[in-house]
Formats: sequence, C-alpha cells, structure tokens
Amino acid sequence: MTLGRDEEKEMQEQKVFFNSGGIKLEGILTLTKTHNPSPAVVVCHPHPQYGGNMHNNVVTGITDVLSKQGFITLRFNFRGVGDSEGTYSGGVEEVKDAKGAIDFLSKADHLETNSIFLVGYSFGAMVGLQVADKDERIRGWVGISPPVAMYDFSFLKGSFKPKLLLFGDSDFVCPKEGIEKLFDSLQEPKSMSVIPGADHFFWGKEEMVAEQVLNFLFRGSKF
Repeated sequence: MTLGRDEEKEMQEQKVFFNSGGIKLEGILTLTKTHNPSPAVVVCHPHPQYGGNMHNNVVTGITDVLSKQGFITLRFNFRGVGDSEGTYSGGVEEVKDAKGAIDFLSKADHLETNSIFLVGYSFGAMVGLQVADKDERIRGWVGISPPVAMYDFSFLKGSFKPKLLLFGDSDFVCPKEGIEKLFDSLQEPKSMSVIPGADHFFWGKEEMVAEQVLNFLFRGSKF
C-alpha cells in the first residue's frame, strides 16, 4: 500500500446491491474522489438477531475513519437485514454473503491490486473470517470481539495471513482467556489489541477501535 496519513481524502458514498447465492444484498460503498489505486476493506456487522446491521456504531466508526484515509470500503447487510433479501440462517448461508461482498468489491474502480482486507465484528467475525482466511484475494483480516464464548473458531488454527484480534477488557462474549487461546493457535504475522474500559459494544470507544484497525492496515504496506 502507498497511502499516507497526512490528510483526509474526499469521499463519496453510494448505496449498492450485489448478488449472494441468488439473492440481493444491500450495501454502502465508499469511494475516494481521487483516482489513485486504493486498498479496500469489507466490513461485516454483528449479530442480526440482536440488532446488528451495517449502521452499527462500530461498523460506521471504522468505515468513516478508513474512508477518510483513502480506503475503498464496503459495509453491507447480511441476508434478512434491512433491504437485503433472504432470511437469517444462523451464520451458515451468511458465509456466502461475505464472499458475495468480496466478489463485488473486487470489481471496484481504482482498486489497488492485492489489497483487499476484511474486518469482522462479533458475529461478523465468525462469518467473515471463514471466508477471509481462505480467499486468496484477501490480504489480511481483523477480528473485533470474535465471540469465542459462543462459537468454535478452530477453523482459524494455523492461519498464516496478517491478522489482528481486538477486544475490550470487559467483553463477556470475548473473554480474555478465550481470545488468548485463539491467538496462540494462529501463525505469524499476528497482533492483538485490548481496548481499556470497553465491553462487547464499544460505546464511546469507536474511535479507538477504528484507530487500531487503521494502524494495522497501514502496517499492511510492510506485509
């Protein structure tokens, strides 16, 4: 990557629809107004049955910061959420949704070659990381509060891609012992960050989360 952090970039948002296994999903694509090649990020939202959607505070906090720093971003609603077609499937069919988002973003104008990343928050981590770690188009990934107390993340064991695990020190869904065990099972390059005073929802801590993600992605130029 060739981005610098010296200035905010002008950006434009557009509502989009893309395919996922025969249904249409709703998303918001943000592009920079410069025509320079840019890295891109797919952001997957938290659990839809607990109010999670692409307008979540953590999701929008991340995409806003990344977009202003020149990243192409795509946040989207999983099936059955908002204007996305289909119905919730417990995380099974939602894997297709994450892949559909990557398929769509990979065709964006002015995309920098080999510079797509995926950020998954909570349920979005459980779903999105299943795709991100296997899809050759994804250069690296971020798991924010992966719900290790609820789901099995052994599919990431031995993961070799650049990665960041991020959680709050008061997170009951992602307890310290569980995420440290997951972290130990992963291969380098890897990093882990803790947000002090944050629970699973990160209210008031969105900027800190976004900065941690941004710092990780800027280090991507050295991967």
